[in-house]
Amino acid sequence: MHTTDYLQFAAYAAIILATTQPLGRYMAALFSGQKTFLSPILQPVERLIYAICGVQENAEHSWKRYAGHLLLFALIGTITTYAILRLQHYLPFNPMGLPGVPPDLAMNTAVSFNTNTDWQAYSGEGTLSYFSQMTGLAVHNFLSAATGLAVAIAVIRGFARKSTKTIGNFYVDLTRGILYILLPISIVGALILVWQGVPQTIGGSVDAQTLEGARQTIVLGPVASQEVIKELGTNGGGFFNANSAHPFENPTPLSNFLENLLIFLIPAALVDTFGRMIGRRRQAYAIYGAMGILFIFTLSIAYFAEAMPNPALTQIAGYDPTQGNMEGKEVRFGLADSVLWAVTTSGSACGAVNAMFDSFMPLAGMVPLVNIMLGCIIFGGVGAGLYGMLLHVVIAVFIAGLMVGRTPEYVGKKIESREVKLALFALLATTAGTLILSSIASVTPAGVAGLGSAGPHGLTEILYAFASTDANNGSSFAGLSDNNIFYNVMLAATMLMGRFIVIVPILAIAGSFAAKKTVPTSYGAFPTDTGLFVALLIAVIVIIGGLTFFPALALGPIVEHFALSAGMGY
Repeated sequence: MHTTDYLQFAAYAAIILATTQPLGRYMAALFSGQKTFLSPILQPVERLIYAICGVQENAEHSWKRYAGHLLLFALIGTITTYAILRLQHYLPFNPMGLPGVPPDLAMNTAVSFNTNTDWQAYSGEGTLSYFSQMTGLAVHNFLSAATGLAVAIAVIRGFARKSTKTIGNFYVDLTRGILYILLPISIVGALILVWQGVPQTIGGSVDAQTLEGARQTIVLGPVASQEVIKELGTNGGGFFNANSAHPFENPTPLSNFLENLLIFLIPAALVDTFGRMIGRRRQAYAIYGAMGILFIFTLSIAYFAEAMPNPALTQIAGYDPTQGNMEGKEVRFGLADSVLWAVTTSGSACGAVNAMFDSFMPLAGMVPLVNIMLGCIIFGGVGAGLYGMLLHVVIAVFIAGLMVGRTPEYVGKKIESREVKLALFALLATTAGTLILSSIASVTPAGVAGLGSAGPHGLTEILYAFASTDANNGSSFAGLSDNNIFYNVMLAATMLMGRFIVIVPILAIAGSFAAKKTVPTSYGAFPTDTGLFVALLIAVIVIIGGLTFFPALALGPIVEHFALSAGMGY
């Protein structure tokens, strides 16, 4: 434990806080139809896109139509990506002559990148051509992130509007998210990464001779452009198999810090956007406070768990217990950077990694697992974090209403049984998918065949894979060999469930709220912008997660912690 670690954590939090309001204000103006400083440059481009695609800018959708267009768009994107991967050996920019991707892996990857999961059951540099990386994956990093952002904005409109049947236009929200937010930041970010040493080329690989005299092939490619949207869009899919632990994706401590900032940049600002668009910024402060407290709490647990000596290494000559557990970490980043990244990438739906979770201490490895099980709501994926947190808000307000004996109210709208049922369905359906499918994998020969470890750690590997894909996170414990038909099909199904079983109910909730009238706050109503509500919201999140997942955690990382402390290995 070092003072510099705490200073780095504080600097990270301070920068995120400093960027929240400016970016939140910008997004609120953009999606409210107001002009921004980029409008003179980008508005002609935006209108040209609408003209080419036949989109009527002022024609809004009901929640059902909004969801229908979203699902159709996702289906077309998945089919297109699948075709690109299968046919990449016929397509250009394939200097290494890589063959087409096998059907089950192509299907898994297409679903992965179109659900903003970016789960990777393959080695990117040895499986995908530059064309597949750029058009099949990087493009969908923009599209899937913009889709989540569009859903969040539609949900915000549902809370903000009254007595209306529409919540916006999906294609307009999608276009503005890419054109005014994701693209400008990505262009600047990619140039910075190139400056830091990240490759951006369509040239082939180069050969080098190592100090030992061996010949090594070094794969290059259009890395910087994919790396920045990987983080900014909370996608997580790396150009290389080692992801952000690879020196070509993340070469310096500065690039590491900047990439880590990009993960929380938009999700944190979206909370401020929510407060501005509904005209009740104190409500946003309450949600932001709950997210911040959960972030600090989980970061503290992971950091102190990793800073402790590893009992499995204490007998090895030369091991320095004061350095904590450096197993599986890049020395150029160290323990603090690795832990901070692990908490941000799992608190969001990013999934990018700069260290191997499989090598974390059991309790430290449990932190990203728990963050994912809670739905990646600290601060969550682009859009997905906010609307995922709002599902918990609906449940918390309902419980508060029962406690005070009043009809539950939130931002001037009464919460009725329809909204509560939809919220519970979205929360329980996805968690049930995680537990049911992971239990099947843990007793199926095809499921256990790929385990890298036995005992509780092996169970954690399986559990993490299904929790990660269910929450559309995409990170893994890395010890599980999952590139086979069983896992490619099972995890693809989990990704689809985790994405759309949440999106459709939350859009239905938005439509229901938009149709309601705003009513004056009744006497005795539970205030939802105070510290007491923040405490209740956190309690609801923890209790729902605890009741659902504690038995599985007890059989995995918790029992492994006690076994490791007792000197037991598997």
